Amino acid sequence: MFADRDLVRHQAQSFSAFALNDNELGNELPTIHEILYLRRGLTQAGGKLPLFDLDGQSVDEAIVQRCLDRGWAEPWFHNPLKPDWLVCKLTEAGRRAATAP
Repeated sequence: MFADRDLVRHQAQSFSAFALNDNELGNELPTIHEILYLRRGLTQAGGKLPLFDLDGQSVDEAIVQRCLDRGWAEPWFHNPLKPDWLVCKLTEAGRRAATAP
């Protein structure tokens, strides 16, 4: 999980082969923060992604937006009590990204 992604990718490309799990992720590999965010949705009903981190702070909006942009998360529903909160859930691509070795 803490491997140098650029070094590993360069070594894999030099052999013209990728691990089976990396094929669907393409060039967009999740950062450690994105992986931790996505993995929290794996154990939630419907794949609901957290609004707050484990310390009770709001999840960084940039992390949520990058996951939305890459198709790993999708908006789930509008919260009428807190309209500024973006409630998201995992997509199938997000599940693959979160569980990839």
